[in-house]
Amino acid sequence: MREHSDIVIVGGGPVGTALALALADSASQVQVLETRTDLGRVAHKRTLALSYGSRLILERLGVWAALREVTEICDIHISQAGGFGMTRLHAVDEGLPALGYVVDYGELDSALHAALRRTAVDVVTGATVRSTAHYAGYACVQAEIKGAIRQITTRLAVVADGGAGSGIARETHDYAQHALLANVSAELPHRGWAYERFTADGPVALLPQGKGYALVWTATAERAGALLDLPDAAFLQELHAHFGDRVGRFSSVAARTSFPLNLSYVREPIAPHRVIIGNAAHILHPVAGQGFNLGLRDAWELAERIRDCRREDLGVLSMLKNFQSGRQLDVSGSIFFTDLLVRLFSNASPLLQRSRGLGLLALQQMPPLRHLVARRMVFGARG
Repeated sequence: MREHSDIVIVGGGPVGTALALALADSASQVQVLETRTDLGRVAHKRTLALSYGSRLILERLGVWAALREVTEICDIHISQAGGFGMTRLHAVDEGLPALGYVVDYGELDSALHAALRRTAVDVVTGATVRSTAHYAGYACVQAEIKGAIRQITTRLAVVADGGAGSGIARETHDYAQHALLANVSAELPHRGWAYERFTADGPVALLPQGKGYALVWTATAERAGALLDLPDAAFLQELHAHFGDRVGRFSSVAARTSFPLNLSYVREPIAPHRVIIGNAAHILHPVAGQGFNLGLRDAWELAERIRDCRREDLGVLSMLKNFQSGRQLDVSGSIFFTDLLVRLFSNASPLLQRSRGLGLLALQQMPPLRHLVARRMVFGARG
């Protein structure tokens, strides 16, 4: 562990590691502080939806080719339960090989760390960051490492710990929903199709994964708890009744779990010599799968700002304000887009149901508008 580094990244998850990789061959000395002691150990499999834009970033970082469990999303079907109207998005219409991909979070994390080990970046494991303070000309990161409190100074502290220990005031909104996750198989092959179906309880998504699907089912806490407790056969019957017949009957389910859904974001992600990115800065509803992709764009664009700035300007407020200004449209747009979808579609209002149906029909019949939505989902608000 170094007592001073040009850049200290708090958090060695995919976003923090991607930033470190993007800076590995820069003139800056980079140090990563990660709470985990064993970076090769993954507690459980977790599905992650990557946009095609995120694939481009991972290719530039040299890690995409290392991923083996990758399933393409070539087409997306969007509909609402109990009402008319639907929209289809196609990769071929956008001139892309895929709109997105379903990968395993643990495999991506491992691939990023394997690439990072081949660089000169220092990675300190078993480091629990207690505080990050900024002063005139530098920041100070206080971390507990092997039972001892250590002070690390830096020109720029990047908080990318997923919000676990940032200690920064956040704006939050409780959606009063839980996301139930599971792996399911169905009667019909997916052929690269993903489904987003809006219901009064919230959206339900099926993402192609291997030969089956990754399920994201939004429901109230009580409903999610009841679904978790059901025997497999009863759960599959409930899922079929809720989702419909588009993929035929569901035949198996595994790895059911759930977690609460909130919108959470930091109003002031920058301060002199400190910046917050990724989930530490903004946690979104999983509808439209924007959260991780937004964080990866944070990391990539921050790396570009760092590379372009003079050494004496690293971490100064004007440099960070330029970064924040460049990210404002993407971050605010993603928050607004996902929050609006949840508020408009998670209800049984007859008036809104009719309006939603007309909106989905209009989207299907207007290729320029459909193109705009697809590009926004793939590349962010500036796509």
